[in-house]
Amino acid sequence: MRKKKDIQFYKEKVQFVFADAGRKVLNYKQVAARMDYNDGESRNLILAAIKQLCSEQYLEEIDTGRYILKFIPQFITGRVDMTQNKAAYVIPEDGTEDIYVPADYTHTALHGDIVKVSLAAHKKGAKRIGEIVEITKRDKNQFVGVLSIHAGYGFLVAEDRKMKLDIFIPKEKFGGAQNGEKAIAKITHWEPEDIHPTGEIIAVLGKPGVHETEMNAIVAEFGFASKFPEEVELEAAQLNTKTSSAEIKLRRDFRDVLTFTIDPADAKDFDDALSFEQLSDGTFEIGIHIADVSHYVQKGSALDQEAIKRGTSVYLVDRTIPMLPEKLSNELCSLRPNEDKLCFSVAVKMNHDAEVLDTWFGKSIIHSKRRFTYEEAQERIETKSGDLFAELEILNQLAIQLKEKRFKKGAISFETQEVKFRLDENNKPIDLFVKIRKDAHKLIEEFMLLANRKVAELIANKKSKEHAYPFVYRVHEEPNQDKLGQFNLFASRFGYHIQTSNVKAIAKSFNDLLEQVEGKPEQNLVQSQAIRTMSKAYYTGKKTMHYGLAFDHYTHFTSPIRRYPDLLAHRLLFGYLHNDKPGIEKEIEELCKQSSAMEVKAADAERASVRYKQVEYISDFIGDTFKGIISGVTEWGVYVEISQFRAEGLIKIQNLGEDYFDYDENNKWITSRNGKQKLQLGDEIEVMVVAADIFKRQIDLAWTASTVTANFRKKLDPRSNRKQDRKSGRKHPKRKR
Repeated sequence: MRKKKDIQFYKEKVQFVFADAGRKVLNYKQVAARMDYNDGESRNLILAAIKQLCSEQYLEEIDTGRYILKFIPQFITGRVDMTQNKAAYVIPEDGTEDIYVPADYTHTALHGDIVKVSLAAHKKGAKRIGEIVEITKRDKNQFVGVLSIHAGYGFLVAEDRKMKLDIFIPKEKFGGAQNGEKAIAKITHWEPEDIHPTGEIIAVLGKPGVHETEMNAIVAEFGFASKFPEEVELEAAQLNTKTSSAEIKLRRDFRDVLTFTIDPADAKDFDDALSFEQLSDGTFEIGIHIADVSHYVQKGSALDQEAIKRGTSVYLVDRTIPMLPEKLSNELCSLRPNEDKLCFSVAVKMNHDAEVLDTWFGKSIIHSKRRFTYEEAQERIETKSGDLFAELEILNQLAIQLKEKRFKKGAISFETQEVKFRLDENNKPIDLFVKIRKDAHKLIEEFMLLANRKVAELIANKKSKEHAYPFVYRVHEEPNQDKLGQFNLFASRFGYHIQTSNVKAIAKSFNDLLEQVEGKPEQNLVQSQAIRTMSKAYYTGKKTMHYGLAFDHYTHFTSPIRRYPDLLAHRLLFGYLHNDKPGIEKEIEELCKQSSAMEVKAADAERASVRYKQVEYISDFIGDTFKGIISGVTEWGVYVEISQFRAEGLIKIQNLGEDYFDYDENNKWITSRNGKQKLQLGDEIEVMVVAADIFKRQIDLAWTASTVTANFRKKLDPRSNRKQDRKSGRKHPKRKR
């Protein structure tokens, strides 16, 4: 809590009093009255704050003891990023420096809202501060949480950590929810003078800790819907499933060309296929065929509007929340074997050196002869036997050469480690593993990258004296030098270093580093931090580069079933191929922004579902010890990634030992006051699991080298968990040896 004697506290308050007063003249007593501080000590501090603000040219003393605002407030629009202490930063839309908003001046703004900020005066180079004066757009007004019922009223305690206020729920608005149940509340009323927003329960999710409750809570928490609106399902049901002969005549016919799909074993929607043909001159024509979703989803339709709203499909641990109804995603637009399917295709003519000699773009009809799983395709590549092994071998060799060429141009290899679970019949995690990408995965990836690049280049190079041709591009900017410096400091803890002298040196250094860490305990941590150091990719209508892939121009064209930008790219490309008028740049940019925002939410939801299952899985290991890598050091404790689970837990500072520990922010380490112990980023330590809270998705750890761990052991009896597991017939993972 802030001390009242903190002069900065009074300066911030005084600034906003004068900003609110406009051009009125005030003395220090009037300022104190407006602040409701009337004791002598506060008045003296207010006068001292006024004097400082005069010296900083914020206020002007126009007569003895009488002051006026010298600085005319500037208004800036931006997005709210709430902090742990209820203060906020507003990230301006114009890309300028963030604005700090003290907790007392955020008013009713919530995380993610678009707001207007009144910017206070500040010295050059000093932190910008301001007051939120208007909320122009709410990010969301529905929250998932647990209902706590009292006599005649209740509060919804939101799960969203950025939502710092409980929502007041009148008794008549409980909507059938019981005390302690998870529910969704909608904010219905909130005046600036209200301590809490008022809301109503609009959906009851169920008892916390139950799998279905928790997964539905994640879907709702991030603003996605499990069900489609009735009019959307009706529109999908009415789609024509038969293709007319007239439509076929408008398309290139690939039905007699060898075509197949390669997808995960549990995939239901197959949105891409490859065709292969060796030509008489010894070259190859490879067709990259993408489901023609735009043929069925017309611009402005109910299906289209819902797809815009969702932006993307969401892939949780146990389910998919699709962008399009099942009639489209799993039937009409799924390139299932032995069925004629409508596609939008990119056909490339290549030689044995993977050089692209010619490219064709257009709508097509295909007939897939074979559906491979990744495992089946990989087996043929490795054993050089089985059906179509010769064709797969040629495609694999071409893909390897395409990848080598990308890397020579400066592409970066970010091989993320994807955590997967095996669930039992009750959706309990019984095993955790890391998904391994092999040649079959990379083969498909390289040809999808090629198609995306060729489409983007076609439009980017399209010239007209009268028109520009706006398109949807996937952009990845060069890394920020400050972030690179921070990453170098982080990497040095493990003995690594990257060169930052130029763009190619950065890419080569990253690739070398990622190769060096492979198979080491710190691999996942270093890879994750490297990805965070890179700029985030996003969609835009403005043509520019993709740094990570080393492409001058790049788009997303290959997954219109599950990504709206791909569907938009299909529509624009088809129009441009047929000399339609260019798309409306402003409209395309708005759709790109919406898709980028929903992509972030989908990624957050996917991470939340993985985190939930990690915590649930690790709850069987209470009292057990594991090796881990320190992944973060803060004033409240030490974060440790347990390598075995790819899961991060927290050792609270009070659980580090009986000695006092101090946090050194500059060096990012914690040291004991007796000087005998130090913990810093990158240290490998042994920890004990002391708690796993599946409701908060948090793991609490204790340091086994500390004296407090023995006390934890006395409180815990991990054998009781295992005994219960044996009774239910479920094997405890620890015993798998």
